[in-house]
Formats: sequence, structure tokens, C-alpha cells
Amino acid sequence: MRKHYLVLGAAVAALTACGDQLQIDNINNPDVARAYSSPAGVEGVAAGLGVQVFNTQRATESVNTQAKILAGESFATVANFGMAARAQIPRSAISNELGNDNQVGNRANWDQFNRTMRTAANAIAAIAAYTAKGQTMGSVAQDSRAKAFSYMMLGESLGYLAIAYDSAAIVVPTTPTSEIPALSGYKDVGKAALAMFDSAVAVANNGATGSGGFPLPSTWINGQTNLTSANFVRLVRSYRARIRVAIARTPAERAAVDWVSVISDATNGLTADFTVNIGSGSGWSATYDTNQMYVSGGWHSVPLLYAGMADASGSYSAWLGQPRDSRRAFLVVTPDLRWPQGATRAAQQSEAPSTSSVPPSGRYFVNRVTGDDVPIVGWGESYYDHRRYKALNVASISGAYTDMSKTEVDMLAAEGYIRTGNLAAAAALIDISRVRNGLPSIGVPASATAAFSSAANCVPSVPQAPSFTSAACGNILETMKYEKRMETAYTGYFGWFSDSRGWGDLVEGTALEWPVPYQEMQARFQTAHNGTNRAPKGTYGF
Repeated sequence: MRKHYLVLGAAVAALTACGDQLQIDNINNPDVARAYSSPAGVEGVAAGLGVQVFNTQRATESVNTQAKILAGESFATVANFGMAARAQIPRSAISNELGNDNQVGNRANWDQFNRTMRTAANAIAAIAAYTAKGQTMGSVAQDSRAKAFSYMMLGESLGYLAIAYDSAAIVVPTTPTSEIPALSGYKDVGKAALAMFDSAVAVANNGATGSGGFPLPSTWINGQTNLTSANFVRLVRSYRARIRVAIARTPAERAAVDWVSVISDATNGLTADFTVNIGSGSGWSATYDTNQMYVSGGWHSVPLLYAGMADASGSYSAWLGQPRDSRRAFLVVTPDLRWPQGATRAAQQSEAPSTSSVPPSGRYFVNRVTGDDVPIVGWGESYYDHRRYKALNVASISGAYTDMSKTEVDMLAAEGYIRTGNLAAAAALIDISRVRNGLPSIGVPASATAAFSSAANCVPSVPQAPSFTSAACGNILETMKYEKRMETAYTGYFGWFSDSRGWGDLVEGTALEWPVPYQEMQARFQTAHNGTNRAPKGTYGF
């Protein structure tokens, strides 16, 4: 890019040497200097950060799409977006060779989050520069609002890079625009992300209210009309809890998380699902979660390695007893109201009898129309599709999309309580989601390892060591994990993947992170490396 600018500069110099040449500025071309040349321009830059961070997370061509496959959240037979390659068991390493088959997806999130990170840092620095000159966007509160929002977007960009990649550059508001920072390991990138969230909270709590201050304009996070300074801080704390936990690569790293801080943030975080309006010409989109995965013919199904734990009929246990590559689809019969109800496939299909049918309110899964089944032999075969956003999908992909559910935040606190020994507090949070969805209360277990019920029809039913060829009732941690999986499927960023990575639940050999894309390493005149950090056989013996 730098070379292109040099060439362009030479061309402009040559033209301006001719005094009789007509000179017209093309204001449709990106002009960074012009964007930052006034306080209003800087506010416009800050206002545009939200859609960049949001859309990047949900792009079809991305490591997030690949992560859904690796985590058993989704299954696909088509080769697009690296999905078929990531669905294979035994797993393969993440190739980062020149021209590898998944180079576009491996790089897409890297480029977008880095770009947004730099833009957010520049916006904060520009606001500080105008403040030093005694200028404002209209008021001190208005400046603080833009600065707090930019800090949150900077924290998210850094945090999501730390979650996905083994290393990244750290850019903060004091980083000169001409500087290209060296790569830092994911732990340090994660620490920088948390520091930016700290700054977002501090700015919002001090001087961001008043004329021109909070609440945020509804276009900054589309459809959110009540992001007062207090609600904004709750949102930041929820993101901070999510990212603090999600960075961990192994069970040991997850156990070492500062769970006291997670509990504090989560219990002072969201009080309801946080949604964003997409579509309707807004520019906000969730292209994979609400569109591409709704295409029939192998683009998506719900594999049963983890989702099958919903079954209360014994079929999941019998399925585990079959050789992995001989397993076939089975009927999930469960009291969990997020799943279709009925003891036969026909009964379950009657809830959504066509591909355009919107399932009953509260149903996240459907038993698909038989004619849309894709022949698969082995563990990936399933009758089920995730259709939480079907109403949005049929409404021209327009409506409210869940960026972060209240249950996700509750389960972050619940995990913290389990790890710090407060089982009663954890059980109370888990029960909120369970009971709402037709499952019985777990009560307060005698210990963290005790199964919550001795009933044969418990949910979740989890694979049992040492053979992992049958399933039985889960303990309080497994119950929390099940609720979190059900409520975070196709929301957020790297949800199932980062959780299963930290819990030690991934399929043996699954990559734990993506390497810095080879294109970036070439630009830095460094040697590219493959992703070789991989999961051992874990909790469920997969």
C-alpha cells in the first residue's frame, strides 16, 4: 500500500507540473486527512466503528465460520468458506502456506479487525488533539461519548484478534500513525483489549453525560435507543467478561482466569438480551447466521456430538456406542422447548412443515423437511437445522439479531461461581434459562462433581469416561455448559469454539488458534508458520 501511495504521489507531481492542467479533487476517494480535519469529521469516524466490528464478526468468509464447524456448532458438506475442510475428522492443522485453499477466510477477520483497531485508536487520538486546542465536537460530553465508544470498539477489535489468532499487533491511541508495531502474543493482545475496556468505562463514568453526551445515537449501534452512560457501561463490562474468558487456549489457562473480575463484570453487565437491528438498508448484517446457513443443500446442519446431549430418550447414548464413522442421524426427544417436540420425526416436522415455515416462538431448532436431507455417512448426519432467526430470514433478512444474550452473561458468572465454590449462586443463574425452556430446576447439588439428577431422562446427558460409549446425567458444570451452548449458538464471536477450547471439549487434533496470515508475515519480511497448536483428546473422548 505504501508503494502505491508513492507511485500516486509521483503521478500527481507530474500532472501539477503542467500549469494549464485542470485540477479537480475526487471527493469520492478515501481521504483520511479530510475525515480527521474537523471535530465533526472525527465524530463521524467514531460513529462508523460499530458496524465495522459487528459485520466483521458475522461475515461468511471468515475464521468465525470455520470455528463454528470445528466446535461442532455447525456441519456442512460444501467446500465454501473452508467448511467441508474443517468438518473432517481426523482433524488437520491450519495450513498457512502460500495460496492455501482457505487463505481468504483465514485473512478476512485479521484485515478487518486490524483496520478497525487502527481507526478507533486514531479517532481517540484526534479527539485528544482537538481537546488540547480547546475545541470540541459541540460539548465536552459529546467528546467523551465518542471517545468512550471508540475505546469499546478498540477493545473489541483487539479482543477478537486475541481470541482467534496466535499473535497480533497492538495499536492504542498513543501509537503513532506511521508506526507498524511488532507482533505480540495473544495473551498480551488480550491484556491490551481489557485495558481499552477499562478506559471506555472510565470515560463513560466521568464526563460523558450532559449536552450532546449519552445516550448513544441509535445509529451507532443500530436500533439501540437506550444506551445511557449506565447501560453503556453494563455493555462494556459484558464484553470485558466475555473476552477475558474467551482468550484462554487450554483448561489450565481457563482455570487461571481472574474469575472474581468475571463475576463482578457479569453480575453488573447486561440485564436483557443485547440485540442489533440488521437489514432494511442499514448496512448492518449477519450474513452467515441469518442468510447463508439457511440455504439448503449441505450449507448447514446441526451435528449431534454436542447438541445430542439434549436427548432424553437414550438415543444419544446408543449413538455414542456405535463406531464414529458408522453413526447415523437419530431423533432427539427432549423436554427442552428450544427443540421441536414430539416422539416421531413427522410430529417434529409438523411444527415447521416447509423450508419457509417459521417455527413456534422459542424454538431454536427444527427437524428439517425430509426432502432437504443431504446424504451423509457417519457422525455428521443429522435431521436438525438451527432456525432461531427464521422469522428474520423470511422478512428479507431484516430485524433484531442477538449480539449477546443475557444467558451468556449469566453463564459467565455461573462458571465463575462454580470455580470459586458458590454452587448455590451458580445454580440460581442456570435455572433461569433452564426453567424458562421447560427443563427442571437443578436445585443445589451436593458437590461440583455430583450429577444433578439420577433420572434416566436427564438433560444434558453427557459421554461417560473411560470408554465414552454411553451417556449419563451431567454435573452442575455440564449443565451450565449445555445452557450456554443452546443460548450462544450463532450469536457473538467464536462462542462455542472458545468455550470448548477452554473447557477441553474439542475433538482431538482440533486447531486451537489461527496463525497470523502469511500475507501479513510477507509484508513484515518474516517467515509464515502453520497453525500447529492442537487439542488433545478431551472431556468427552471425541
